Amino acid sequence: MIRIQEPAVSADLHLDANIPGNPAYQFTIVPPGTPARAGWSERAPLVSDAGLATKCVHAGVQPDPAYGAVMPPIYQSSTFAFRDVCTNAGYDYTRSGNPTRAALEEALATLEGGAGSTCTTTGMAAVLVALNLLLHPSHLICTIDCYGGTFRVLEHAKQAGGLAVSYLDLADVEAVDRAFRPNTGMVWIETPSNPLLRLTDIQAVAAVARRHGALTVVDNTFLTPVLQRPFEHGADLVVHSTTKYLNGHSDVVGGAVVAPQGRPALLQRIQSMNNLLGTSQSPHDAFLVLRGLKTLSLRMKAHEAGAQRVAEFLAGRPEVAKVQYPGLPTHPQHALARRQQQGFGAMVSFELRDGGRDRVDHVLRTLRWFTLAESLGGVESLVAHPASMTHASMTPEARRRAGIGDSLIRLSIGIEDPSDLVADLARALDSLPA
Repeated sequence: MIRIQEPAVSADLHLDANIPGNPAYQFTIVPPGTPARAGWSERAPLVSDAGLATKCVHAGVQPDPAYGAVMPPIYQSSTFAFRDVCTNAGYDYTRSGNPTRAALEEALATLEGGAGSTCTTTGMAAVLVALNLLLHPSHLICTIDCYGGTFRVLEHAKQAGGLAVSYLDLADVEAVDRAFRPNTGMVWIETPSNPLLRLTDIQAVAAVARRHGALTVVDNTFLTPVLQRPFEHGADLVVHSTTKYLNGHSDVVGGAVVAPQGRPALLQRIQSMNNLLGTSQSPHDAFLVLRGLKTLSLRMKAHEAGAQRVAEFLAGRPEVAKVQYPGLPTHPQHALARRQQQGFGAMVSFELRDGGRDRVDHVLRTLRWFTLAESLGGVESLVAHPASMTHASMTPEARRRAGIGDSLIRLSIGIEDPSDLVADLARALDSLPA
């Protein structure tokens, strides 16, 4: 690697000042791995008072010791050489650990205020890692309108593994308390929930779970650590689909499970479980998510600003029967959102008045800037019909109990000009058939 030392002579620098042999500077080439000097030394851990935007940029990242790369290299290697028998540089096989993935795991733990994390191939793999902490036979309490993929894996675990599951509106803390059984091992919280944007008081539910000796797991995909920090409210684990806002560019899938401070055994369990299941994220995908984190703070502000505008617009339209968005004062848990969150997020759902399927399909087909697609959290706006897309794996009865009707439309607000998004929705609603 090349290190620039003090100028050898005093002179104005020209465009060719970095050419070897220029008398203005002396260049020294040292072998890779040579101990660093000033400006290249290993950075101290980010202090707790660093701003969140600063943490998004710097967490888990430092100049690579080999050549000084500012971004961590993609260590696209399945295996790592041992220096001697039983002696290595900290890595032996990429399923068990990889430097690129380790950088992302450190960054996510820093942002969430946790002790460490483990990154998985998909968001569903992260769900599996957490669920596999339960011993047989166990009982789990879950948000009633959870993500369709989570519902699907819980129903599979009921059939194949004997897991007992109770789906509840977790806003009713007394009902949650009554639902506990002697073998209840976990409470699974989505807040806001997908797709109805219901909120759960994490602190209240976590206190009940702790009293019963159960783990509280919070899926923080919708808000990210920019807008919600579940560990500060008593959560035991935080789960993410890093596919969504953390990556933010709709070009990679991934997941993560984060463990809190002061629970080293729990951290070791999730890391070991990821290794055991073979669900570790690839180095290239980890690199892409780490890249996405750099702009997370900025993107979430833009997402949320657009969502507020869209939600307020929809709330004033006669064609719309109901809007679900925690940032609206009419949301039944608006006060909880203000207390528990640092913002309201960028997911909006609404129900059409007289919402026959032909009217719903008209909106889905007419929108220009909203792409009809599953997923969420990318820079582009998306529209989805939960009953036939994201939650199609739920039985009609389960959707009915959860409140997911056929007239419900879900929006993931991107970072486009909010005026364009509002005009797009206005055009679709104005042209609805009578």
